[in-house]
Amino acid sequence: MQALTLQEIGVVRISVTVERSPQQNVEEIFIQHAVDLLSQQIWCWGRDILRPEGNWLLEMGFQRIEPPTDERKTSSVYCLEIPNDRCVILRGYGVFYGDSKLGGVFLPRYEYVPKYTEHSTLKTPPWKSSDLPELKPPTKAQKTEYRTLVLDLIDWIRNYEQDIIDKLGVEYRRYSLEGWDNGKRTIIPVEDMSHEWEQIGMNHFDAIQSP
Repeated sequence: MQALTLQEIGVVRISVTVERSPQQNVEEIFIQHAVDLLSQQIWCWGRDILRPEGNWLLEMGFQRIEPPTDERKTSSVYCLEIPNDRCVILRGYGVFYGDSKLGGVFLPRYEYVPKYTEHSTLKTPPWKSSDLPELKPPTKAQKTEYRTLVLDLIDWIRNYEQDIIDKLGVEYRRYSLEGWDNGKRTIIPVEDMSHEWEQIGMNHFDAIQSP
């Protein structure tokens, strides 16, 4: 066994012990860390919705779309329109980010590797993953747009989390994680979350082979 730290791929503060093998390479370690971070982030968004002082996503300008009658077991969709014809849509199974000039990407919660679509908006709210447009790896001609979308989405998440700390404080974010630690999940310290997203963005295309 040999200690392999995520600092080797630019992600700091977390060290895991792995056996170097073809099945457990740097890309897999990077993706697992990103999955852990995104999953914790989605939990935090859920707690921001339930914030005792009021729904933080609504205060930030998100639109809440209630599920139709036949989807009552599904949670609401939260959509944010941001400047320059861009949008972010949050779901429990991932995040969609669209830009009218570039198309869109969907970042799946438990896979992390983003998929591309030429569509920058969704025709219907994504109650289920089947409601998303067809998602594919980008073509060679689409790679520039794809890379820009992925990095812009990661940067938006980083800024969101930093804004939480600046406006609501570290203690609020720690409160958000109550119930998340079940003894099995990886816990990223709340004061590190924004920085970890920055590191993910900086190292994404070095650690993950281009589709």
